[in-house]
Amino acid sequence: MIKKKINKVIDKKIRPYLAKHGGDLEVIDVKNGVLEINLLGQCKHCLSSDDTVKEVIEAALIKEIPEIKKVKVENQINEDLLNEARKILYK
Repeated sequence: MIKKKINKVIDKKIRPYLAKHGGDLEVIDVKNGVLEINLLGQCKHCLSSDDTVKEVIEAALIKEIPEIKKVKVENQINEDLLNEARKILYK
């Protein structure tokens, strides 16, 4: 039942926003109020994806579905790893 609510909010409020930026998302699972997703398309590699997850995806879902407490991105690049890669690239 909760997955149906989640998909409805995603389809109506979140997916159109992501599509404007060349992205999308897929729902992996929901456990104990934590929704696990994968970012797709341009959102997967976007440097602003953390902001999008917090300010767009998580905010919309928490507002509409009180059972959701947090959104966790499964395929997100670890910030420490990203910083190490930047150091190597910009030497």
